[in-house]
Amino acid sequence: MSLTLRAAVLTNFEKIATECGLNARQLVAECGLPARCLDEPDLSITAKQAAQLLELASERGKEPAFGLRMAASRRLSNLGPLGMLLRDQPTLRHALQEVAAHVHLHNAAFSLNLVDEQEWVHVREETVLEHGAAVRQSVELAMGTTFRILQTFLGDKWQPKRVTFRHAAPRNTQWHRSIFGNAISFAQEFNDIVCNARDLEAPNPGADPVMARYSQRLLEMDTGSHASMSDQVRKLVVLLLPRGHCSADRIAQHLGMSRRTVHNHLAAEGTSFKALVDGMRKELLENYVSENVRTLSEVATMLGFSELSAFSRWHRSQFNCSASHRAASV
Repeated sequence: MSLTLRAAVLTNFEKIATECGLNARQLVAECGLPARCLDEPDLSITAKQAAQLLELASERGKEPAFGLRMAASRRLSNLGPLGMLLRDQPTLRHALQEVAAHVHLHNAAFSLNLVDEQEWVHVREETVLEHGAAVRQSVELAMGTTFRILQTFLGDKWQPKRVTFRHAAPRNTQWHRSIFGNAISFAQEFNDIVCNARDLEAPNPGADPVMARYSQRLLEMDTGSHASMSDQVRKLVVLLLPRGHCSADRIAQHLGMSRRTVHNHLAAEGTSFKALVDGMRKELLENYVSENVRTLSEVATMLGFSELSAFSRWHRSQFNCSASHRAASV
């Protein structure tokens, strides 16, 4: 069976292709990929075809840093539920350990390991495809994405001690040095990003253990064709609630369906979009209230309410009491 990955791996492909004077849609068709792979991040595509697409774009666009340029503006949200899980880990080490454990759900051709060496940690990566397919651009895309994860936790000005690539150096390394710094070398034994071990232990002040548990559940859910519409919607609800983007239209868009189609599927399963959102909000609220570490305004935001008053009205309709009264009684 061919290795697969989420089409989210191709985030920014069309943008960089256009900057290189290429027709992204034409290249996608040439590699046998579905046109919607550039629009539907959760679409499953083969890793080999995705790698072929990156190599072809690099060659046609005469851009040796094509994959790296795609990675330059990556965010945790591009990793879907895995990105949500990483965001709420207590330390960077915990986040990287979660990548190592779950990255196959995002990209089955990619692996990551942490190798401790006294005061240094090697974040070691591999991208391997069947039949020895070319992976230079895929490797640099993955390394660049991991580097962005590190900077998300350590700050945009953070630089590693050293970055090494197994493949040979391109003629022009300007992009590589602008992103990774000057401590970079090619034709080495491993694809490594070397960090100070202390950096990996720094606490993450934005960590939310409640959301981390729910993100963990998302990754453990059956994501194949056997997943019910209810499960798929719940997964997206948890993902979108804290961003304030959890609407029926947005959920339908993520699923690649019309709002009516989603509604009909949910009705057939004996539920509705509103019921699922209310149910998830109740579950999250129970956790936030019991932990008693967030203000009601913060809780309201995490549950997707733009104003505390809207949260208060919802709370009273669901529990027949005010949110402040409920919190005080815990």
